[in-house]
Amino acid sequence: MRRVVLATHNEHKVDELTSILADVVAELDLEIVSMAAFPQIGEVPETEVTFEGNARLKAEAVAVVTGLPALADDSGLSVEVLGGSPGVFSARWSGLHGGEVLPRGEKDRRNLQLLLDQLADVPDEHRAAAFRCAAVSALPDGRSAAVEGRVDGVLLQAPVGEGGFGYDPIFVPEGHSRTMAELSQDEKNAISHRGRAFRALAPHLRDLLG
Repeated sequence: MRRVVLATHNEHKVDELTSILADVVAELDLEIVSMAAFPQIGEVPETEVTFEGNARLKAEAVAVVTGLPALADDSGLSVEVLGGSPGVFSARWSGLHGGEVLPRGEKDRRNLQLLLDQLADVPDEHRAAAFRCAAVSALPDGRSAAVEGRVDGVLLQAPVGEGGFGYDPIFVPEGHSRTMAELSQDEKNAISHRGRAFRALAPHLRDLLG
C-alpha cells in the first residue's frame, strides 16, 4: 500500500477525501494519511494570493519533506458584488484581532457577521456568490497537477441552519432551496466545491501515481 499525505492535521478531512477518492484509492492501493505522522513538516504559511497558489505551496512542501506524494487544497467564498472577495482571505476576513487566538466557531461567527454587514444594503438579485476550491497533487520529483471545483449560489441576509461551518449558513447552492448548513453531510459532499475539485483531480492522480 502506497501512502499519500494530505496537507492537514484534521483526520475528518482524511476520511472525507478517502471517501471522495474511493475508486482511485482502491485502484492504486493508496492510503491517505494526515500530517500528524510528520511533525517535521511544521506549518506551511499560505502567502500566495490565489487558491491554487496556496494549495501548491502546501502540497509541494509536504512532498519534499516527506518524500511521499502529497495532496493539498485551499478554498473560500467569492462574492460577485465584492469583486471576488473574501476569496483567499475568507478564513480571516474579520482580521487577526491583535494576534489573539480565537476558537474556530468564534472566528467563523465574526467573519460571517462582517460579510453580512458589508452586504446589508445589497438586494437579493445582486447577492451571487460561489464557493471555490483549488486542489493540487505533488510528487517529490517536482511533478504536479492542479484543478479547481466550484459551486455557485446566492447569499441570504441572515444565517439559516446549524450544520457546516464558515459561511455555510448564508449560502444557498444553485438549484437548492436550503443553505449549505441545512444539508446533510452526504448531500453537501455530493455538490461541494471541495468534492468537485478532488473528483476532478482523480484522473491526474492516476497519471502521476499509476
